[in-house]
Amino acid sequence: MSAGPVASGGVPSVSRVVSLVPSLTEAVAVTAPGLLVGATDYCTHPSALDVARVGGTKYPRVPDILDLRPDLVLANAEENLEEDLEALRAAGLDVRVTAPGTVAAALAELRTMLVDWLGLDEPAWLREAAAAWTGPEPVWATAVVPVWRRPWIVLGRDTFAGDVLRHLGVRNAYAGHADRYPRPALLELRACGADLVVLPDEPYEFTATDGPEEFPGTAFALVSGRHLTWYGPSLVAARSLLPVQLTASPLPAGGAQR
Repeated sequence: MSAGPVASGGVPSVSRVVSLVPSLTEAVAVTAPGLLVGATDYCTHPSALDVARVGGTKYPRVPDILDLRPDLVLANAEENLEEDLEALRAAGLDVRVTAPGTVAAALAELRTMLVDWLGLDEPAWLREAAAAWTGPEPVWATAVVPVWRRPWIVLGRDTFAGDVLRHLGVRNAYAGHADRYPRPALLELRACGADLVVLPDEPYEFTATDGPEEFPGTAFALVSGRHLTWYGPSLVAARSLLPVQLTASPLPAGGAQR
């Protein structure tokens, strides 16, 4: 399928977009309301978004996407399965894939998506996010960052969320691991030398009673998974929200100083 007629400046005119990535869905919906015609069941922002739903990020319903006749499908190398993206390409759809591993890469890819792929003006929220996420703060904590349990899965090397924390002065204890998402045993996690456990509420919903109890004597922080892992308009609020959440939990008896 063609990307559509060409607008002034040589940018393809895109009028129908399907997004398979929650953060990109929010970015497009906030910047150009009405451009989206389809999104996944997990695209929860903006809360009033009213578009066709095409299934999950891992198992989207390819026939439903084809029925929407999109000019462009937005995807992510980490969230979406290559077999689904290849099926969409084989049907003639233009599929564009993002893969930011750092805050700087996320900001650059967002601008490419909005300006180069969609032909939009750079939005104010993106300029605000770029101004907010400048150089990293001094390291004040070393953290282990679980994103799942049963089995335990943590942030490893080259992840966007890990770079978000780096900007906020939190060093990831597993940043040098060979895997991007290591699966260490719990005893290894407890002994890795971290003085902070960062527990997001997605993809696994850690809570005050589900997660911290496994790390006795170690300070923990319950944080917004959306603000830690999404790259889009949420980056603006994340810069001020996450530092508060990272230092909000009380220090357990015998824990490290923060």
